Amino acid sequence: MALELRPLHPLFVAEAAGVDLGRPLAPETVRAIDAAMDRFGVLVFRDQPLDQDQQIAFARCFGTLDIGLRRATKGGHRFKYDELIDISNVAVDGDIAARDSRRVASMVANQLWHSDSSFQCPAAKYSMLSAVALPSWGGETEYADLRAAYDALPARLKAELEELEAEHYALHSRMMLGTTDWSEEEKNVLPPVRWPILRTHPGSKRKLLFVGIHAREIIGWTLPEGRMMLADLLEHATQRQFVHRHEWRVGDLVMWDNRATLHRGRRYDLGERRELRRTTTMAVETAEATA
Repeated sequence: MALELRPLHPLFVAEAAGVDLGRPLAPETVRAIDAAMDRFGVLVFRDQPLDQDQQIAFARCFGTLDIGLRRATKGGHRFKYDELIDISNVAVDGDIAARDSRRVASMVANQLWHSDSSFQCPAAKYSMLSAVALPSWGGETEYADLRAAYDALPARLKAELEELEAEHYALHSRMMLGTTDWSEEEKNVLPPVRWPILRTHPGSKRKLLFVGIHAREIIGWTLPEGRMMLADLLEHATQRQFVHRHEWRVGDLVMWDNRATLHRGRRYDLGERRELRRTTTMAVETAEATA
């Protein structure tokens, strides 16, 4: 069957059907998914329960896999592959993690608007999140359209931002939420990188507003003025007209383009199990790394 698409939002996001993600994908199917990602930015695949091998095989169709923030963290890993990212409140031993653990702090940080791995070079291209176990309430994921957000900026502000860069740092969000027990080694594993605030999406050629919680300052601006501007831009980009909320079902796989969207998880009962597995591909792009 051919890939079938049903738009879920006026600006972006589509439900995708007609493809079995658990089987090897033909080259033309991979190209069709890539084209759909360029158009919609987020694809929702329903009723696609994948085991670890199947999720890795599917993700590898779209590029080199990345482990992101796991480079800066230590400890055990529950999965067969290093490239499977554990988006859960579950400890390595399989029990629900303590509320004061670093794992739960990381899950709370995921409730801030971000794009995966904007803090590294190369950054992330696609993320693919598979739902394994869900709480009785909450835990939805919201997505924001950065291309539509750019289109809605006033012309004066577009001109002001045109040559500006922001510095993105991996642990900025964690430290902002009060997690301070990072060693100097962990802090330095992923040094800050700079990205233009206004970028052009490689596939669609549309301009976009590249912001998110990993951005901590604007190069050449004072820290207070830069952080206020970044906060204003993030507020603009996440207005409700630019946002889609996905309500998870077990077996869902949602795929999104980190170069065109932001996302955040929503609150849920941390005493209930929520398990999702993420795979992420790397973008073939460059940034100016800063020490």
